[in-house]
Amino acid sequence: MENLVEIEGLHFSYGDRPVLAGLDLVVPRGKVVGILGTSGSGKSTLLRLIGGQLRPDQGRVLFHGVDVHAQDSDGLYRLRRDMGMMFQAGGLFSDLSAEENVAFALREHTRLDDSMIHDLVAMKLESVGLRGAAGLMPGELSGGMARRVALARAIAMDPLLTMYDEPFAGLDPISLNAVARLIRRLNDALGTTSIVVTYDVSESLKVADYIYLIADGRVVAQGTPEELQQSGDPYANQFIHAEPEGPVPFHLPGISLAADLGLKP
Repeated sequence: MENLVEIEGLHFSYGDRPVLAGLDLVVPRGKVVGILGTSGSGKSTLLRLIGGQLRPDQGRVLFHGVDVHAQDSDGLYRLRRDMGMMFQAGGLFSDLSAEENVAFALREHTRLDDSMIHDLVAMKLESVGLRGAAGLMPGELSGGMARRVALARAIAMDPLLTMYDEPFAGLDPISLNAVARLIRRLNDALGTTSIVVTYDVSESLKVADYIYLIADGRVVAQGTPEELQQSGDPYANQFIHAEPEGPVPFHLPGISLAADLGLKP
């Protein structure tokens, strides 16, 4: 099966703090791939590296066979037209209506007339069940509705790859389940490829075809949802079953509390 995204030996640091340390993974075309890990494990950073907003210290990211970070500005913008992004908490433009939020990329990157853009936006909002909310401003939308408008905006250009950054965070159970089902249904209906970055284990197991678990800057476990649920791997067991004890520590490494407080041992 052809891989749409290939990540090879990826290293990245924020200053002196390493985030990714030799990460390798592939995203097959047409699949929904989940990226799981604790907060601060580099999940969102990985999406920014795929999109070219960040540059790796080492390694490379191939998108559709093209080295993302070998492109100049024009080449990078061309690549991004085939990528859709649903940001954490939606990230809607607060001064634009739901309709105009979804239309934004179409107006920026195409020469379609207003009538055609209106029809395309109506179809995208219909696909997420919110055509009736077209005229509402982001402040008038519930959290779940805002997330669905953000999803419609992410797929507005019919991208080859759609990336979802914590799409389930902060949603009530009904909205969460609706968004998860939409990601799965739209991926299959549009023939796109999806990367879902999340720490929500239960929903990722329902929606993903394949899952990578990230810790210590690298992939520590991977497999289909069924394989991970049955795995004896300690990382997989801790994540899938939400165990407090395991190879992923609760405390970020640092000097001891006593030393920080200047106390004698």
